[in-house]
Order: sequence, then C-alpha cells, then structure tokens
Amino acid sequence: TAIFNFQSLLLVILLMICTSTYIHFHFPGIMDRNKDHMITGFFWKCARVGERLSPYVALCCLLMAVSRSGGVDGFPVH
Repeated sequence: TAIFNFQSLLLVILLMICTSTYIHFHFPGIMDRNKDHMITGFFWKCARVGERLSPYVALCCLLMAVSRSGGVDGFPVH
C-alpha cells in the first residue's frame, strides 16, 4: 500500500536512502564493486544521494518523524 499513499512512499524512499548509505559506509567494497549491475547499482545511487545530500535527507527524516508522531505542540499534522 506504500505505492498508493504518498507519505508512505516517501518513507520507503527515505529508508532506502538511509539504509543504502549506512551499508555503503560500513562495506564500501560491496557496493562499489557491483555499481554497474541493475539492482545493486540502484542501491549504490541511493547511497550517493544519502552521502551528498545528507543534511537534506536528515531534515526530511526529521520532518517525516514529526509528521508520523502526530505533530509538535502548536503544529498539529492532519
């Protein structure tokens, strides 16, 4: 159902970027060696996005966490 709900789709994309970045940080050889393959290449690209745009990804993760928790005092999320 993440395909039909935009917020869930964004959550899946953010988790994919964060997980790929984490794995690439700890095991760079695995992703760098297989970056030309279709599936592992996609995760390598997600890791690059996470590395290069990390402040924006972190901000999006923070905003997603706030919106999923129900909002901050004075800023309810519907």
